[in-house]
Amino acid sequence: MSPRYDRYQALTLRRHGPILEIVMGAQQSANRKLATADANMHRELAEIWRDVSADPEVRVALIRGEGKGFSAGGDLSLVEDMANDFATRTRVWHEARDLVYNVINCDKPIVSAMHGPAVGAGLVAGLLADISIAARTARIVDGHTRLGVAAGDHAAIVWPLLCGMAKAKYYLMLCESVSGEEAERIGLVSLTVDEDELVERAFDVARRLAAGSQTAIRWTKYALNNWLRMAGPAFDASLALEFMGFAGPDVQEGVASLRQKRPPQFE
Repeated sequence: MSPRYDRYQALTLRRHGPILEIVMGAQQSANRKLATADANMHRELAEIWRDVSADPEVRVALIRGEGKGFSAGGDLSLVEDMANDFATRTRVWHEARDLVYNVINCDKPIVSAMHGPAVGAGLVAGLLADISIAARTARIVDGHTRLGVAAGDHAAIVWPLLCGMAKAKYYLMLCESVSGEEAERIGLVSLTVDEDELVERAFDVARRLAAGSQTAIRWTKYALNNWLRMAGPAFDASLALEFMGFAGPDVQEGVASLRQKRPPQFE
């Protein structure tokens, strides 16, 4: 493993020949917890794609979650820090921006394997992956509006492109869960499989990508991702609106309701 990966602590990285496996929540899974994006994981999720691009030994990246689910969303302590501290909010805004653009601009193909809950920063990589595979029983949720902030980061650009504006507005505004099976039906993910077949199917796809013409595959990705690059102004605006919400009153109620496990009461 290249020394460039030595600094990663929240993500578990494993090399399988030309495939780099990126695992979220391996340490949390040992304690039977879902992979929440705390400050360290959020930063690493933003940075890892540049290292993947720069590593000549990697042809494909595969990202998945460990244990009960793919990703559980943002750590509430981090959300509270963002709401109450300008410096933290600014830092996380930079990371959120970099996460989206770094996934889009990573010149290696990315495969995602989603099971259980798929929420938050992990979902950004999951849906922006070049080939996204979900377990039929996966639960994909964009949790922004439930938290009290706009559906920024990836959601405003990739959901309408994948499943259409009408479906995007329905799921993003209502913060409604999408099963893996439904996600495939509406075009939100590439394909679905039974959960016990998920990881092997993802590796099968990754191996096929690694065995193919690297210039052809990478240039195809680059060309197709121009659709996302053209949406850059919409993404930047959505991210600004999201982070403006972190300075407002609704996010305080959103966090409180999640901690107290009750419906939010927004004024």
